[in-house]
Amino acid sequence: MGLDRLVAVPVDVGKSAAMAMVVDFSGRRLAAPFEFALDRSGVAGFVARVERVLPAETALVRVGVEACGHYHRPLVASRVLPGHWQLVEHNPAWVSAQRRVNGTGRTKTDPIDLTAIADLLLAGRGYEVAVGDELLVELSAWAAHRRRRVQARSAVKNQLTGQLDRCFPGLGASLSSVLGTKVGRLVAAEFSDPDRLARLGVARFRAFAARRDVRVSVALAERLVAAARDALPTPDAAVARQVLAADLALLDGLDGQLAEVDARIDALVPATRYRVLTSGPGWGAVRAAGYAAGVGDPARWPSHRQVYRAAGLNPAQYESAGRRRDSGISREGSVPLRRAILDLGVGLWHQDPAARRYAAGLRERGKPGAIIATALARRANKIAFAMVRDQTLYDPACWASKE
Repeated sequence: MGLDRLVAVPVDVGKSAAMAMVVDFSGRRLAAPFEFALDRSGVAGFVARVERVLPAETALVRVGVEACGHYHRPLVASRVLPGHWQLVEHNPAWVSAQRRVNGTGRTKTDPIDLTAIADLLLAGRGYEVAVGDELLVELSAWAAHRRRRVQARSAVKNQLTGQLDRCFPGLGASLSSVLGTKVGRLVAAEFSDPDRLARLGVARFRAFAARRDVRVSVALAERLVAAARDALPTPDAAVARQVLAADLALLDGLDGQLAEVDARIDALVPATRYRVLTSGPGWGAVRAAGYAAGVGDPARWPSHRQVYRAAGLNPAQYESAGRRRDSGISREGSVPLRRAILDLGVGLWHQDPAARRYAAGLRERGKPGAIIATALARRANKIAFAMVRDQTLYDPACWASKE
């Protein structure tokens, strides 16, 4: 097949518009860079312009899009391009690396990005985009929404911890978790002024908590009252208490939203092919949904190895003159997918006896926690991918399998 019958169409996506050009696989430019709007009429004009310059005997049109947050998703996930065109995504790290190869690493313009994406297309790089079924698309959207809400809740908790340190110093030392326990939430909401708790005393505090369905042991109550009596609030404690009350209301709202999202995910996962993952120890619907959102249609991946590499969990390598040195993970991949795979590994580590033995063996060999987590993630990804591909339930004997 002649190279002039293969056509590459690199696309650099922005917030509301994109830029594209057309080249054949010999590098000959068929259409100079042009811009189009990211709406139906703009994409229709893009398709018409590409088709006008295609050679008569074109055998393949390969469109490459740089993954750009969520801005590229309407173009790659809405079935707006001709079905016979091959559509692939490129990791932004690849595009950045290709710019450096081309000698333009410190210059970033749309035409330079297009040239880098075109070079990646001509080299055969990119992950083919496959639009999943409606259930999988909906599940992925809820998983992404949950991830954002969890991040927001973590930020609010950090803010709350700072405000508590101003108005009730020493509270954190008396509880294993202030915001993760009922008694901690009660103290934060009702006793941000430690003088009030100190005046209440142990017995009356326990009675106060009991009326609100919070059981507090005598020993814990004594620790909290003692901490309140010794607390030395900062001069801005009055302001911190006001901010604390607002942040607690915000945290309650986020907790409610997350509960609703979890209910949606619990209902959706059993209707997808990723339902088999919930048979794994430590793998609930939320972890299955995270993996489903990152992997999508498993048919687009040749094997679990490509999924692992797409997550950026493969080791960074340096080899020269026959010597090779591996360092930490490359991190050149999808962050949500990387977190989902690591989360599967943590689930096995906590719940599966074979995984715990494997982790203990690594610990005995002196491996740090980060390496153990990555090793477990690698195993978990291999197992999970095979389960989804073959639609089989979790088998503990899979830990004895070889690569």
